[in-house]
Amino acid sequence: MTCPCDRVADNTLAATATCIGHLWVFESLKPQELQALTQAALRKLYKRGQEVFSQGDPAHKMFLIKAGRVKLSKLTEGGDEITLDIRKAGDFLGESMLIEDTDYPLTAVCLEDTFICGFTKSDFEKLVLENPSIGLQVIKNLSKRIDWLTSRVGSLSLSNLEDKLYSVLMQVAREHGIKSHKGYAIQFPLTHEELGFLVGAHRVSITRAMKSLKESGKIMQQGKTLILV
Repeated sequence: MTCPCDRVADNTLAATATCIGHLWVFESLKPQELQALTQAALRKLYKRGQEVFSQGDPAHKMFLIKAGRVKLSKLTEGGDEITLDIRKAGDFLGESMLIEDTDYPLTAVCLEDTFICGFTKSDFEKLVLENPSIGLQVIKNLSKRIDWLTSRVGSLSLSNLEDKLYSVLMQVAREHGIKSHKGYAIQFPLTHEELGFLVGAHRVSITRAMKSLKESGKIMQQGKTLILV
């Protein structure tokens, strides 16, 4: 099946070969059901720094990131922004759309120019009613997402800050980075404040932990690129 996104995406973006109809969440669907998915999908290009959706907005859309990266964050009652995750090409955004009458619990901001495709709530519900196997497959694979989030929480149980930070950085590198002969490279900027939110530590403590990891040789800095050995 040819991905319709290939005909409308900006050629300058490094788009994933994954089509929304090829995703694990829709595996084992019949050809006509895959065709219905791709025909119903909406497609849009977002610029770096642009919001895909904001915390508190009605959750009525669900997206596949075709190209680019998106930061998911939450604003606390005290006004602090907490970075919870970074999504890459091939990942979903807005899964909370599947919950009836809810708002987005997070804000999604593009870290770079990003191309997405997805569904409105009404169109997706119509697809599920017409093709029940789509809904059943979504339910099965959402449980996999819960397992993944549980593993992320496990890394925060480490007592040593350097170990905790290295574990989180390695998870980010393996998901969003590039593997080379030196190790895993993270080629997009992560501020110490964002790392602090991911690890659960103050920015000053992150600065000290990063310095310690560099001195120990576990992390190397080449310009804006971090290499984890």
